[in-house]
Order: sequence, then structure tokens, then C-alpha cells
Amino acid sequence: MWTSISAWRRSSRGADLIDLELNGSHFDLVPEYARPIWERWLAGPPDTVNAWADLDTRHRGAWHDLVRERGSRHSQHDRPGGHAYELDGRYVTDEPALYLALGEAVNGPGGYFGGCLAALDDCLGGTFGYTAPATLVWRDAAIARQHLSRALTSEGQPYDLLTEVLETLAAGGMTVTLA
Repeated sequence: MWTSISAWRRSSRGADLIDLELNGSHFDLVPEYARPIWERWLAGPPDTVNAWADLDTRHRGAWHDLVRERGSRHSQHDRPGGHAYELDGRYVTDEPALYLALGEAVNGPGGYFGGCLAALDDCLGGTFGYTAPATLVWRDAAIARQHLSRALTSEGQPYDLLTEVLETLAAGGMTVTLA
């Protein structure tokens, strides 16, 4: 988002609020459903993993939007090859949760490590906290197997998202142990 504040005034919505007028490009209003997520992030990114776990799929997607935006602004220091990561798979029941859990496994709470297969492949190439080779221990992987093995493409074709992710990770030099 590239914008600047052109004016401000006291808000009619409360004595401790102000209204801003913005000029700029690439400015999209935050959807109403995503506002509680944005408000949780106003104080900063989460300091514990799985802060998103109680959210439904739509809100997890909004959470991931903020993770991706933050990840694109901060370059990660790649860990040396041979690092071992651990993924908490207890809440990997949908696609946003998959990428949120991967991001936190590699880069800690609120961490980014892809949002689709192409982005995951890009992250495996470096500058996103990872250097090959590495190991990922995926705890409670059976939950992801149950929920992600029968996904649909945008065209409605069935595919196994978990297998695709595991193959992408392997091709990027990450050995995955399902636990």
C-alpha cells in the first residue's frame, strides 16, 4: 500500500478517535469480516504460535493476508543448512492453516513461508528464513492428511494438497518426517 495522509479530523465515532483522508494507490479497504483480525495485529504480530487456531477458514485467510504482507516487508535471515524445524499440525484443517503452520514452523509466530504451492517453492529458494538441506518434523500430520488429501482446484478438480506440499518441500531440499 502506497499512500499518504492528506487530512485528519476528530471522529464522530468517538472522542479518542480520528478520521484520516488518504491519498495514494493500491489502497483497498479492509473487509468488514477481517477488521477484528487487523485489530488483533495493531499492537504487533503474535508472540505465540497458533494464535489463529480458533479462527474459521475465512478469518484464517485474512490472518494469512497480514502474515504475507508483513513477510514481504521483512527479509528473513536464512538459517544455515541442516536446521531442524518442527510444525505443530494440530490445527491444520484447511489451506490457510497449512501455510500459517508452515510459516510459524520456519519463521516463528506470525512468520511467512508461502501461501500457495508456487509461493512455497519460492520460499524454499532462500531469503525466507530457510536454507537447504533441512528437516521438518510435522507433528499430528494425520490431521492434515484427513483434511487436505481431498482438496479441489479452482476449476473443481480433486487433488491431494498435502501430497503436493510434501513433494514441493522435498524438491526444495526439506526432508519431512510425519509424526
